[in-house]
Amino acid sequence: MKVWIDFLTPKYLLFFTKLAERLRSSGHEVLLTTRAHREVLGLMKLKDVEALVVGRYGLTLREKLVASIERMRELIPKISDFGPDVAISHSSPEAARVAFGLGIPHYSVSDTPHNVPVMKLTLPLSALLFCPWVIPKDVWLEFGISSDRIIQYRGIDQIAWIKDFKPDADYVKSLGIPINRDIITIRESEVFASYLLGSVDSLAPVTDSLLPYLIKKFDDAFFVILPRYEHQIEYIRSKYGDDRILVLDRAFDGANVIYFSKVFIGGGGTMTGEAALLGVPTISAYPKGGLYIIDYLVKMGLVFHVGSVQEVFGLIEKMLEDDEFRKDIKNRADSLMRSMENPIDVIFNHICQRGGAV
Repeated sequence: MKVWIDFLTPKYLLFFTKLAERLRSSGHEVLLTTRAHREVLGLMKLKDVEALVVGRYGLTLREKLVASIERMRELIPKISDFGPDVAISHSSPEAARVAFGLGIPHYSVSDTPHNVPVMKLTLPLSALLFCPWVIPKDVWLEFGISSDRIIQYRGIDQIAWIKDFKPDADYVKSLGIPINRDIITIRESEVFASYLLGSVDSLAPVTDSLLPYLIKKFDDAFFVILPRYEHQIEYIRSKYGDDRILVLDRAFDGANVIYFSKVFIGGGGTMTGEAALLGVPTISAYPKGGLYIIDYLVKMGLVFHVGSVQEVFGLIEKMLEDDEFRKDIKNRADSLMRSMENPIDVIFNHICQRGGAV
């Protein structure tokens, strides 16, 4: 069977390369495609992933529209030539539309119903939606997909690559991170995603809201900042020049950076979920609500929401100093990992059922 997989973000590069490995090892032919995006291209090089780069990422609404139209135009002949039996993406608008137009069944994988514009564009055109069980089926129905086309798995997406994760201290040291220090890592929000576009004022909302206070409060800590864009890197460096702050300006293996952190503060969902599964004390600083996965991890005692800066101080002190608290979080994470289903298994089995195992 021929399978076309389109990934557009670092998260789904990690996720879908695991699926591609599984498919290829079973005799299927796989075409991986992506678009030009700073973090994706950097991670492809770091992870030695080969994919056809088609199109680019748009920052404004108009740029997104133009980029999407151009990308579809470029994809059509390439996908026609490959001739896939099935297309899979994390609700990529271009993959869904091109697959539909060429008569190819499209499977969506998503844990982001809060990304309303993308869900409206893709789910009506998708033959199946694969999603975590903690998101009720009813949530998806308003986007034009029927409940019988929704396949839920009892796991979260990060399981796909965290399951086999092995820490590498030498790699983390090579980034300039002193792993013998108390590391507090901050991941910025995806301010140009359609679900946040125009709703956050700052170039670096998480860093700006917390870092000035954390630097003063925790004198012995070392801070690792994980921006998403070049202009964020320049902005954070110019505003927070300090030898206790490392602003990573290159592609990085997120799981390794997180693993060697004492505290992780996440402005999005992917790395917050990674940190939770790795058993690293985690604070969610996502600027809006509505993240089902994060809400579930909060309920499981692996992620913490806080209001005031004073609450953040108290929680970080506990995370840094209370060994029993840290041990409890790690035990909870390990137990949760053991209980979860790998989404790659579920998707792979459905593909094989559809076309027959090779």
